[in-house]
Amino acid sequence: MKELTGNEIRDLFIEFFKGKDHMVEPSAPLVPIDDDSLLWINSGVATLKKYFDGRITPENPRIVNAQKSIRTNDIENVGFTARHHTFFEMLGNFSIGDYFKKESIALAWEFLTSEEWMALDESLLYITVHPEDMDAYNIWRDEIGLSEDRIIRIEGNFWDIGEGPCGPNSEIFYDRGPDYEYGAPAEEMYPGGENERYLEIWNLVFSEFNHNSDGTYTPLPKKNIDTGMGLERMASIVQNVPTNFDTDLFTPLIKKIEEVSGKAYGEDDARDAAFKVISDHIRTVSFAIGDGALPSNEGRGYVLRRLLRRAVRFSKELGINEAFMFSLVDTVADIMEDFYPNVKEKSDFIKEVVRKEEERFLSTLDEGIRIYESFRASVKDTTGVISGEDAFKLYDTYGFPYELTKEYAENDGLTVDEAGFMEEMKKQRERARSARKAGESMQVQSKTLADFTAPSTFTGYSSMSEEAELLLIAKDDEALDSYDGEETVELIFDRTPFYAVSGGQIADTGVIRNDTAEIHVEGVYKGPNNQNVHIARIVSGAVEAGETYRLHVNEEKRRFIVKNHSATHLMHQALKDTVGEHANQAGSLVEAERLRFDFSHLNPLTEEEIRTIEDAVNERIYEGLDVRISEMPIEEAREKGAMALFGEKYGDVVRVVDMEEYSVELCGGIHVVNTSDIGLFKIVSETGIGAGIRRIEAVTSRYAVEYYKEKEGLIEEVASSLKVKEENITKKITQLYDERAALKQEIKELKSASAKEKLSDLKDIKQEVGGVELIATEVDAKNAKELRSVMDDVKSANQDAVIALGSASDGKVSLVVTVPKELTDQFKAGEIMKGMAERVGGKGGGRPDMAQGGGTEPANLTKALQFVNEYINN
Repeated sequence: MKELTGNEIRDLFIEFFKGKDHMVEPSAPLVPIDDDSLLWINSGVATLKKYFDGRITPENPRIVNAQKSIRTNDIENVGFTARHHTFFEMLGNFSIGDYFKKESIALAWEFLTSEEWMALDESLLYITVHPEDMDAYNIWRDEIGLSEDRIIRIEGNFWDIGEGPCGPNSEIFYDRGPDYEYGAPAEEMYPGGENERYLEIWNLVFSEFNHNSDGTYTPLPKKNIDTGMGLERMASIVQNVPTNFDTDLFTPLIKKIEEVSGKAYGEDDARDAAFKVISDHIRTVSFAIGDGALPSNEGRGYVLRRLLRRAVRFSKELGINEAFMFSLVDTVADIMEDFYPNVKEKSDFIKEVVRKEEERFLSTLDEGIRIYESFRASVKDTTGVISGEDAFKLYDTYGFPYELTKEYAENDGLTVDEAGFMEEMKKQRERARSARKAGESMQVQSKTLADFTAPSTFTGYSSMSEEAELLLIAKDDEALDSYDGEETVELIFDRTPFYAVSGGQIADTGVIRNDTAEIHVEGVYKGPNNQNVHIARIVSGAVEAGETYRLHVNEEKRRFIVKNHSATHLMHQALKDTVGEHANQAGSLVEAERLRFDFSHLNPLTEEEIRTIEDAVNERIYEGLDVRISEMPIEEAREKGAMALFGEKYGDVVRVVDMEEYSVELCGGIHVVNTSDIGLFKIVSETGIGAGIRRIEAVTSRYAVEYYKEKEGLIEEVASSLKVKEENITKKITQLYDERAALKQEIKELKSASAKEKLSDLKDIKQEVGGVELIATEVDAKNAKELRSVMDDVKSANQDAVIALGSASDGKVSLVVTVPKELTDQFKAGEIMKGMAERVGGKGGGRPDMAQGGGTEPANLTKALQFVNEYINN
């Protein structure tokens, strides 16, 4: 066995499969692109679903990747087992309709055992297969030469996540020896059992069936291979260390935590768990934020918040009581920089997000303690047990770790219903598992489009009209010779000016005609083999394969789409210049009427920032920058400074849109010739649409002018209403505000004078009841606020009296009571208010010296006031 670092293992894996004619698929962002079914990219195959279900045919059917992944269904286990992680790397090789079982098994065996590669001892490798998969069994036995006692049949070896491709799988296990038999029962001591001795290192999935929507299974049109080898696990074997956390992928982090905490790793199991939790979670958080996720109270943002809070909770066990996780980001970046430079590039932004979140949680720990204390008060004199539901609520809703709840309860002589808490956790996992299983499903492969490989040339960059031959008519996954029905049908031509929806730019619409038919194009998308597929509806006649048609794009719509697409590029650069390089595109929509741009940013844009962005874009429009479009090798484009949209996949040759070096982006969309063609740019809204994701909507050209005309019309209306010229609107509004303020003050003074005049008669109302001065009367007040104001006046002149005032307005009753502080031992304002409010059909309460309330039965207000006499006399 070779001595290798984690990074060297990854490099070897990719180098091996590149040498076997595999195309390297770059590691995709952890935040899924165009896949709402997944919260995170959670496996190597998750980013390749488009190839497996046939939506896209890859340039090369042989693929290799190292894919960063996040799984959070077992967060509680992280830190307490040897191999549970929330962030991990999956190395995989894939075959899309090319090689199958025999070749994939041979490749895996060669990589693992060859002296040139991993050089593992063959005698320490064991295999599991599905009991009915005799093909795989025979290959391992006859082709590889394994004895039958090293091939174990396991019923669970079938990979199936719902609708879409599925099939049996074969796993490869490494025997770590008898030293690793601790903690497992004898009946589990076999490859595939729950033990530490036989460690699964590779899973080969033979994707050969379609799991159909009706629950049936049918053979796939094209069989696929999907494999996965865990980098962290392989590193622990090669480096001969007991856990993944003892590999070089983690040890620099653990050493940094030792420096900060002053505690040593490896001396205490309980303390070691804290080291493991922190080192795992900071990797996850750093990569996730680098890929566009931000902490929040929902979705993936909630996962990040929960991970950070869990890590902070464990940091206290190491004596760390201040924000420090952010200081580990640079260490994560250094470990992973060679293959994942993104964390290093965004480290300043990541550190700032982590630091703020840590500080926020450290301050909200106090809030969690207060909520715990309310639960404590409710059970201290009764059951003495904090319910599992309350403990879970503290944990799940307020981020208060269960261990802290348990610790505080023990200190207070209470217990926590741990079984109830675990049951709530189980329910949460089941909900997550159900959502995950449903979300991971793929689509069923389409044989017709996958098998159709005839080329179709897109001519829309230079033309909006084209004469073309109809090559394919597809309906319900069948190729037709002709079609004259009313439903939509899919058409592929040998050439087309119609743009397929891509890169945020919507598809073209338009008309297709010949002498006998008229067809309306309602949409266009990219087929599996990169042809533009037209979604069309027959208006008259019929379409026939092999016939020639004239294709016309809706020119007016296209012109405005193009203006908005170019404006989007200008705005993207202006945005980065204004708020920072972290403002990456998180989605876009380019239509004829408007453009929409989503970007990562923590705070709402200020009015000044919005104006700065608008001004920058309009300046570039006024300057009339030439838009130069060229194709070049991707490395040359990067040297040129071309901005690549994060998460997009690019080939070796890319299309570069250069607006005189102000904006240089990789883009396959259609653009103006000169920025002056855009005319005018105006941002109409800026809103938040999720955790750390903002959205700008803007208009250009005609639609920007219409926007300004609409605003101009509003100004004209306002000027007309105010009876002034437009240039005097501001002056007139200021004048009206001043007059309004003066009138309000005058009204207030008149009301006060009126109230004092009325209150001068209260000496006739004041009475002595039970040796106490009492004023209980109805007064004029429109609402509770006015009633309190009257009370202030009455009380100021009657400091020693119990005062109860009531008013009725619009069918509602308002009540207020005050009791001198020296009398609160005898009489409670809250008790008085409760009795009064009940008599008017309402509720009320307050302090012993002051209480408020109300009701909905004005006819009983006199009875409510009489209650005060009764209360004092009793």
